[in-house]
Amino acid sequence: MAWSKERILEVLDDCCDSSTFPMLDNGYVYLADCRLSVFRSEKDWHLAIEVFGFSPRAGIPDINVYHFGSNIVRQKRPEDFATQEAFDNYLRNNPNNETDFVYPIDEGDWIDQELGETVVSGEAAIVRGSAIPVPPREELEEIGIELEDPSAICIYEFCRVLAAKHRTQILASEDELRKLVPDSLELVMRLDEWSHPDVLNPHQKPSGNQTFQQIAAVLESGDVSLFQPTAEPNTHWSNWPDGGAL
Repeated sequence: MAWSKERILEVLDDCCDSSTFPMLDNGYVYLADCRLSVFRSEKDWHLAIEVFGFSPRAGIPDINVYHFGSNIVRQKRPEDFATQEAFDNYLRNNPNNETDFVYPIDEGDWIDQELGETVVSGEAAIVRGSAIPVPPREELEEIGIELEDPSAICIYEFCRVLAAKHRTQILASEDELRKLVPDSLELVMRLDEWSHPDVLNPHQKPSGNQTFQQIAAVLESGDVSLFQPTAEPNTHWSNWPDGGAL
């Protein structure tokens, strides 16, 4: 492959510097779950990192899919921009990254329309066509969710229940995930948990993180056995208490 592991890590660090690399304690998003997929061919590489959660500003839970790669399939076209120059600037500023959003949960009566950030007891959310009832408070306690308000269940708390009990339905489908991935690339590795850098810390970047160092080595060589992490995973939402705090 023409891309060395050092160059791949440089791309990820650049995205970190430009705030386009996932920040799991994003103050605007309550984290519920995440997943990382690694794609490769002899010529190209691609990483897709899914972050499922809830932002009160968005109003409905979503999956933010962060894409990084050597040959990203672009959804945006010149006609989407006011000028050709604006489109060229977009490509220049995002040469190896792109963001996509997936909405696995329909809007509906399960959201308290007056408060906007809590769920309605007795209602059900439609998740990819299936009705999943709002659980009783006891069910949240069983999976380690301590209610922010004992009198109501917040949307982000319900998202964490969905992540624990209906993970396949709330994460991206293969078609959704591969929208920006060239067909020539194969999925070589998928991580449900890993050690993620705290990108708010200026001393923590992908290039200094064991997970991404080893992923870069896999991408360069194609040898999946090079991924032998020893660092403890930290991607569970409980490790990022500042998420959604703003």
